[in-house]
Amino acid sequence: MLTINMDDVLNILNTLKPHLIGFGVVLVLAIVAMLACAKLSKSKKFLIRSEAGLAIALALGITLNLVAFGPMYTVINLAMGGGSISEESMAEAYEVNLELVGEGVTLLENNGTLPLASGSNLNVFGWASVAPVYGGVGSGALNDQYAVTDLITGLKNAGVNVNQDLVDFYVDYKAERPSVGMWAQDWTLPEPNVNLYSNDLMEGAKAFSDTAMVVISRPGGENADMPTDMAAVVDGSWKERDAVSGNSYFNGTYDDALNEGNDWDAGDHYLELSNREEEMLKLVCDNFDKVIVLINTNNAMELGFLKQYGVDAAVYAPCPGQNGFDAVGQVLTGAVNPSGKTVDTWIYDLFQSPTANNFGQFVYDNMQEHTVVSTNFITGEETTALPSFVNYVEGIYVGYRFYETAAAEGLIDYDSVVAYPFGYGLSYTTFTQDMGTISEANGELSFDVTVTNTGSVAGKNVVQVYYNPPYTNGGIEKATANLVAFDKTDLLQPGESQTLTISFKAEDMASYDSYGEKAYVLEQGDYIISINSDSHTILDSEVYHLDSTIVYKEGRSTDKQAPTNQFENVEGDVTYLSRKDGFANYQEATAAPASLSMSEEHKATFINNAN
Repeated sequence: MLTINMDDVLNILNTLKPHLIGFGVVLVLAIVAMLACAKLSKSKKFLIRSEAGLAIALALGITLNLVAFGPMYTVINLAMGGGSISEESMAEAYEVNLELVGEGVTLLENNGTLPLASGSNLNVFGWASVAPVYGGVGSGALNDQYAVTDLITGLKNAGVNVNQDLVDFYVDYKAERPSVGMWAQDWTLPEPNVNLYSNDLMEGAKAFSDTAMVVISRPGGENADMPTDMAAVVDGSWKERDAVSGNSYFNGTYDDALNEGNDWDAGDHYLELSNREEEMLKLVCDNFDKVIVLINTNNAMELGFLKQYGVDAAVYAPCPGQNGFDAVGQVLTGAVNPSGKTVDTWIYDLFQSPTANNFGQFVYDNMQEHTVVSTNFITGEETTALPSFVNYVEGIYVGYRFYETAAAEGLIDYDSVVAYPFGYGLSYTTFTQDMGTISEANGELSFDVTVTNTGSVAGKNVVQVYYNPPYTNGGIEKATANLVAFDKTDLLQPGESQTLTISFKAEDMASYDSYGEKAYVLEQGDYIISINSDSHTILDSEVYHLDSTIVYKEGRSTDKQAPTNQFENVEGDVTYLSRKDGFANYQEATAAPASLSMSEEHKATFINNAN
């Protein structure tokens, strides 16, 4: 459900400035005229004051009309009930969303269990099956004024027969999902304890089908950071801990009244399985021949459990909006062949990310004079805020650029760290990709990629193009893998081929030189240009050689102005991650902040807009 955002209110007031200023000018002039005529005759005084009053009323009327039919038109129209969307527009929006979700659902694992045959029976486990995540929070929240297709309905619409006894079991356990919003978070995961699955329920499920699907969901979004210690959230100890350390990682409540036993162990975080989910998944794997896991989450989770429990298939279906679960059902039954690719690097242990020690919000310990006390207009709770910071130490080594480069430099063992690379995704069919020779004209590189469907069913395939630039130890920071272009084929029938032409500018491979030229630089040397199935797996490659270095002091052709260093004065004393000597400074650079104090130099010029 949509909620009021104070930032939006302030932004609206800001858009009204010209109208309010105009009215203010008329009001001031009218008041001045009223005061100035005080010594005139009674008749003249009456006339001037009447005219001034009329001017004020007229200015107010004009201002209100300009506001009502200008910047506030949409808000007023919605408030008066005139903001309904036509049936035609809704039908078109639903069709677009159906296509988007169908293109984006990603197949992570499959041993042949998927697709499900239309008309087949399916047991759907996991409380999230009846309360999945449809959207984000804040501006990404679901609007429940319009029709919503739930997961169970989406499966049924795709021709799957769902075990209704399990559906009723979960609905009876808890009908609605706890709220994770912008201003208040409830991190409760109401997963039934395994001892609540009666013998009759399990025997009935096994008789219904030998195939089960487990649904794992995680909400999240704007202003809703993931808790890094769920046990501390449950017992409330995070409040005392953060009050002492000044390090506020998360907020929120947790209600474990529904769940018997310990939901979380010390150190467990929100993006791994809870104890209840682990027990439920084991129960399902022990009782059914074929097990599918549906990952429905707004954030990349730790998915090592997929291999740990030996599941037969896994599908990633992030929040699909109003009707997207229809598309999920179509993918599961093969009416749509999955062609989505991961847009994150999914690692086994999120605490091993370079960002782990600097994740969250670090409160300065010497800025008490800038304390701001406010009341949450949604919850009514009084909150105290101090200036805070985050050390962004990773530089360019974010996501796949870090993991691919760290593996190339020997810092990590890739296969033991990365569960699913960026750009990863399977299909119900197979493809080959053949890369043509690179040609160059007017600074643009081009080559053809021929994609052939070598499998037995129709499907689409994605061509991903990466470059690996020449790197000098200790020189300009560069990653070994950089996505520079991508394209997707049409629906290819078995045996059918399609040739895609890939083009991009050579200058797109330039790297920013912060400490030398303070500009983008395309260094001389060999650039390995490859087509990949994901950021880690190279299918074919060609070498593009640049004879001499190009420095873009005036900017590249796509730059509206010449980029250069703008914020050297706030670089601070942070150690930034560097590839030099195989990431020799990794431990130092990625450590938690050594101090929570702002320097006296910066404190002297600090301004807190709130006070």
